[in-house]
Amino acid sequence: MALIGQNGSGKTTLSKCLNGLLKPTEGSIIVDGLDTRHTSITSMAKRVGYVFQNPDHQLFNSSVWSEVAYGPRNIQLPPEEIKERVQEALDVVRMPSRYYEEHPFFLPKGLRQRVAIASILALRPKAIIVDEPTTGQDIKQSREIMEFLVDLHEQQGHIIIIITHDMPIVARYARRVVAMGQGHILADGPTAEVFAQPEALAKTFVEPPQITQLAQRCADLGFSPRTLTVEEMMEQTRQILNK
Repeated sequence: MALIGQNGSGKTTLSKCLNGLLKPTEGSIIVDGLDTRHTSITSMAKRVGYVFQNPDHQLFNSSVWSEVAYGPRNIQLPPEEIKERVQEALDVVRMPSRYYEEHPFFLPKGLRQRVAIASILALRPKAIIVDEPTTGQDIKQSREIMEFLVDLHEQQGHIIIIITHDMPIVARYARRVVAMGQGHILADGPTAEVFAQPEALAKTFVEPPQITQLAQRCADLGFSPRTLTVEEMMEQTRQILNK
C-alpha cells in the first residue's frame, strides 16, 4: 500500500500513529485489535515496524549484527532466540556475512537501508512502514529496493506500507493507494482507481504518472484511463492497431 500526498498532508503523522510513535488527539486507532492510545510503543513495535526516510536516523550501534540485535535484546528475549532472529533477518535482507561486524555508517546507503529494515524484521512485525524508500537512489537502486519490499510481502507475508512522492513507483508496485490532503483521506482504493480520480488527486496536489495522464487524454482512441505502466500502454497500442 502507498500513502501519497504533498508535504504536510498528514502521511507521516498517520503512519507514526499506526505504530504508536504518536498518539491520536481525537478518536482512536485500532491496530491488530489494540487501541494505540493505551498500548506501549514497545508492544506496537512488535506489530508495526517503521523504517525512517534516512536510515542514518535509526542506526546507532557499532556493527551490523549489534544493530539488528538491539530490538530483540531490548524486549529481553533469550540469547539463543536473539541470535536466531538476527540471523533470520539478515538472511531475509540478503546481507553478506562479511558485513556483519562492519559499522553500518561505513556501508553504502542501499545496504544501510537493508540494515534498518533487518533491525525491524528482527522484531517480527506484521506490518512494516517504509518512509520514502527510493529517495536519493537512481532507477536501478530504486527498483532493487522495491523488488525487495515486494519479496517481503509475497514471500515473508509482511504488510508493506510505503510513504512516497514517486508516482511511477506507486503505479508499478502498490496495489492500494491512500491519497491524503490537509490531514484527511481524500481517496482510498486500488491504485488504478485512485489514479483515475483527477478531482480527488487535484486536491492532494499529486499528479498520476505521465503514462497514466497520456492514456487518460487518449481515452477516446480506446486507451484505458486506468493504465499504470508503459508496458500496459504498449499492449493496448498493439491491440488498437490490430483492430
